[in-house]
Amino acid sequence: MSEFLQSLQGFVISAAAFVFALGVIIAIHEWGHLVMAKLFDVKVHAFSIGFGPRIWGFQRGETEYKLSVVPLGGYVKLAGEEPDEATEDPRDFLNKPRWQRILVYLAGPAMNVVLALLLMAAVFMVGIESQNLSVEPEVGFIVEDSSAEAAGLEVGDMVITLDGKQIDDWDDLSFELATSWGEPLEMIVERDGETVTTTVTPQRVDGQDFSDLAGLGPARVPTITMLQEGKPAQAAGLETGDRVRRMDDTPVASTQAFIDYVSQRPGEEIRLEVLRDGQPVEVAVTPEDLDGVGKIGVGIGVYQRYGFFQAMVQSARFNWNLTEKTVIVLGRIFTREASAKANLAGPIQIAVITGEAAQLGFKWLLQLMAMISVSIALLNLMPIPMLDGGQITILLVESTMRRDLSFKIKEMIAQVGFVLIILLMLTVIYFDLVKTLPGLFG
Repeated sequence: MSEFLQSLQGFVISAAAFVFALGVIIAIHEWGHLVMAKLFDVKVHAFSIGFGPRIWGFQRGETEYKLSVVPLGGYVKLAGEEPDEATEDPRDFLNKPRWQRILVYLAGPAMNVVLALLLMAAVFMVGIESQNLSVEPEVGFIVEDSSAEAAGLEVGDMVITLDGKQIDDWDDLSFELATSWGEPLEMIVERDGETVTTTVTPQRVDGQDFSDLAGLGPARVPTITMLQEGKPAQAAGLETGDRVRRMDDTPVASTQAFIDYVSQRPGEEIRLEVLRDGQPVEVAVTPEDLDGVGKIGVGIGVYQRYGFFQAMVQSARFNWNLTEKTVIVLGRIFTREASAKANLAGPIQIAVITGEAAQLGFKWLLQLMAMISVSIALLNLMPIPMLDGGQITILLVESTMRRDLSFKIKEMIAQVGFVLIILLMLTVIYFDLVKTLPGLFG
């Protein structure tokens, strides 16, 4: 029964997190269109979060604001947006200058970018595990039952190449692993002065960071970020900011290694060597026994915290890097250098990952929302008919021609766009099912 309740709880959390995350992202996107349209005095009939029949809503002025049944998108209904709806009313959308219409279409993706910047800035202000992955690609820890363990990787291995690509730092490695879900990759590592070749197939590990696809992490020194009042760590003289280098005679390469070492030694004295203000300090601490698990009462990780302005700078860097990586992956998909199945996610997979992020903590959910928001901005800017990018492309073509395309041509373009979007949706849902139910879908 407890397993059923846990499963039910996980489903409820996933569903709630998915609705919250997607709802906020969609609302911000459509709000951008709405505000820009009203700024140019375009008549707006409806602002909807979701598609289909209305669940709830209200009328304010000439605009109906509503929530609809299907929460996989939204829309702003503009007067005279379609050629067959055009009238002589100067407030109709098609009667506005093309540059104004382009800005209305751009406003949605732009607001997604703004949202991503603000969300990641908030995460950086609260504190985030270090994003500086420009460190040597040395394996610092391996998660039990992970694809890294199955590949025979060992702590201390220095990754040289992955799938034939040179690996210069951990950022290179994590990017290649994250974009090759389920694909066997040849990995060459240096171990004790010798070259070892193995094969790793990136698979996610339950309970790990939602972005971790192989169950391994870099060699980084964990830092004590919090001390609980009256617990063994405080009594032993540990301080926040202490960087743990060794436990007894064992080097500590990761947060997980620290947690494992402490939890396995309840009631046993542990000698810690920490760096404090650049100087080594030795401390002896005895974990208390909590149901057979050792605890010393600390928060530990590799965290960075920033003030508002610095957080905004770091957020801009994070989102630019994410955008750059996304464009690279899309290019690889189109050139068949990367698998579409491995790198595209639909509503089912997004719901699963969103739930896992929410269970890891609210800041992880905010970080995932930022990543989804950037992805939605990029998707909408693609020159696919019916998407914002497709509409902008048509307007740019018309501006170049200095005349409007015929109603018949626009209707054909819209039909092609509709078919493409339906095919894309069906494809990503199939990919989701393959990942979620591999036993049924091969």
